[in-house]
Amino acid sequence: MNSLITSIDHIQITAPPNSEEEARGFYGEILGMTEIPKPENLQGRGGCWFQIGAQEVHIGIQEDFLPAKKAHPGFTVNALETLKLRLEKANYSIQEDAPINGRTRFFTNDPFGNRIEFLAFDY
Repeated sequence: MNSLITSIDHIQITAPPNSEEEARGFYGEILGMTEIPKPENLQGRGGCWFQIGAQEVHIGIQEDFLPAKKAHPGFTVNALETLKLRLEKANYSIQEDAPINGRTRFFTNDPFGNRIEFLAFDY
């Protein structure tokens, strides 16, 4: 059966109310994602959006927020050790994990406690 899905447009990560500046600091400044404007009709909901290549990461505000402890996005990185050092310098803890299928990886938590994975291909 052929898939009708052709790609991932975006992922949404939730955050607590009034946390947009922290999201910009982590996803924008530390991770280097480019913030993009939210559509005008969605701006009243809070949150902020970022772009990575053709995909987007939406940080959505959730009143009864609970961080994702197991579910997580996995971001491919071209300089894994550099990112690891940048995160450690900003006081984010790193959780190493075994490589999988030729990819080195580690986890951290965003400022809201959401689990985030970073991977680099071992070429």
